Amino acid sequence: MSSAVSAAGDGASKATSIGFKRKLAAYVALTKPRIIELLLITTLPTMLLAARGIPSVWLMLGVLVGGALSAGSANAFNCYFDRDIDRVMKRTAKRPLVTGELSDREALVFAWVLGVVSTAVLWLVANPLTAGLSVGAILLYVVLYTLILKRRTDQNIVWGGVAGCMPVLIGWASVTNSLSWEPLLLFLLIFLWTPAHYWPLSVKYAADYDRADVPMLSVTEGEGSVALQSVIYAWATVVGSLLLVPVAPMGWIYTIAALAAGAWFVVEAHRVYSHVVRQTGLAQPMRVFHLSILYLTVVFLAVGVDALVYLPLVP
Repeated sequence: MSSAVSAAGDGASKATSIGFKRKLAAYVALTKPRIIELLLITTLPTMLLAARGIPSVWLMLGVLVGGALSAGSANAFNCYFDRDIDRVMKRTAKRPLVTGELSDREALVFAWVLGVVSTAVLWLVANPLTAGLSVGAILLYVVLYTLILKRRTDQNIVWGGVAGCMPVLIGWASVTNSLSWEPLLLFLLIFLWTPAHYWPLSVKYAADYDRADVPMLSVTEGEGSVALQSVIYAWATVVGSLLLVPVAPMGWIYTIAALAAGAWFVVEAHRVYSHVVRQTGLAQPMRVFHLSILYLTVVFLAVGVDALVYLPLVP
């Protein structure tokens, strides 16, 4: 007990003694910038699709800033509540609350400030619906995923991933002050994509999750189940992406991009599954993880370009 208190005291001391630049870098790290980048990649094209053109520059800038602050808040809360897990995982050993560059109190205050500011920004630059959806996204990630699902079920990333789908609803609502089938289908696309994206990563860090007693699929079922589920979700993702074509409707640019990127995604998922089944030792789940990011980027880039240069499938 005394050693734990001493360690906490050392962490708090270290958190107040580092330089300004290092402290600032620690706060930025707390927001998980790479995750925020991916969320913004889905937000802006959705806004272009909602407007069928280019919305107000101030609206786009405000929503992107507000969305980044909102995601940063959710991620900071996640780091706060998961700090016990992060301390025993090699993957998260350099996070600010583990290294002591930030104290628990600093992280919690920072998370609340980002959440309040992001809500105010989105309310002012867009509308109450957009701000409400942003608050909902924070609650889904912090409460549903972090506090309820993550430590209880190997399906945590499936349902917890709903929070990562919210930016498309936020982007659409900011332009139209409403929701419709188009953003719901984009929501479905990201929902189906998330397991195929994240589960391969969990294979690489299976020992970490096992040590932290987090029931990721790679821990509870093993690499074979992850490979099979990745194939199933990859196929479902591609099918989901094509549902947007008749509903939006989308033109040739999006359709070709969704088919080409989707085929690549599915082939790579099948390749990993084949290696696992044949036990060749050549399976590269991280290849699917990185490819999935490229896949989503290409698809949403096509959403934005198609909205600006609409070439209908049927003249």
